[in-house]
Amino acid sequence: MDRRQFLLAGSSLLASTPLAGAAWAQSGVAARVGYIPVIGTAPVFVANGEGWLKEAGINAAFTVFESGPNMIQALASGTIDLYVAGIAPLAVARSRGVDIRVVAATAIAENVFVAAPALARYFTPGTAPAAAFKAHKAATGKAARLATQPAGSVPNTTLQYWLWEVAKADKADVEVVPMGIDATQQAVLAAAVEGAIVREPALSIIQTRNPGIKLIAGGEELFPGQPGTVVAASGDFITKNPDAVQKLVTSLVRAAALIAKDPDKAAPHVGAALGKGIVDPALIRQALTSPASKFQIDPRVIIEPSRAMQAYQVKLGSLEKELPFDGLFETQYYERAIKTL
Repeated sequence: MDRRQFLLAGSSLLASTPLAGAAWAQSGVAARVGYIPVIGTAPVFVANGEGWLKEAGINAAFTVFESGPNMIQALASGTIDLYVAGIAPLAVARSRGVDIRVVAATAIAENVFVAAPALARYFTPGTAPAAAFKAHKAATGKAARLATQPAGSVPNTTLQYWLWEVAKADKADVEVVPMGIDATQQAVLAAAVEGAIVREPALSIIQTRNPGIKLIAGGEELFPGQPGTVVAASGDFITKNPDAVQKLVTSLVRAAALIAKDPDKAAPHVGAALGKGIVDPALIRQALTSPASKFQIDPRVIIEPSRAMQAYQVKLGSLEKELPFDGLFETQYYERAIKTL
């Protein structure tokens, strides 16, 4: 199974369920939720699968997107209320007049670096990453091609930070190749690139299909405090439904605790949302406990790392200037939630 099949299957599954149409309950607050199909979104689907959103009076209708920027367009047009994806596009969206506010995180340090077998052989014990890239160049005569998402994205920024600031790689030894999430997974499996930035469940999928693909650097190694998936709500939704937002965040705290305590119970909810019948349940369970899966609901944890990431994007030239974070994070919902549990 490749990621495109995974995305399409997940989309088809959702379209065939009550969650993809009108709200499945006749009462309560209707919440149109956009999300990208990565394990970092798991707390949302565990909360939904356990019935906690329904108990909170939230009638959730889910729509799958392949990227955060595409979801921003949906937010701007008023076709979704809640955004469940990476933090990077949100400050830019606010600077363009989109009233969107982060009410919770769901995961951190999701993006990791993997090497395909042709490059992985040079990452031997004790060999520094820069030396491994240089050895690959010396042996093949070509720079290692490393796939990631386009400039300005979290995956691209974390890869470049690791290459230039942490590994101190020679720019002659590597080539950063921007491509979509789906294309990245396919490129690694087809050996069209030598390395890539991936997230779960892609990491588990590609390593299951080709055990020669090696995890080289985890999320914290790539970018300290690496911010990941968040839950953000439109200003209009928050203003009209503050109680629903509070109950949503409280249910996410409960969901993260369940994932940590009983991943076997959480896995079916995540598998149903991300493509039941397409992804092996055991693989979903594996992805939930993977080194690339670090669930974190506290939005306060990612504020400073998000600032640091934005500053580095300016240094790279992928962002013209640092944008204000004023009003982007609303932490009071999480702060209340942990007092009530």
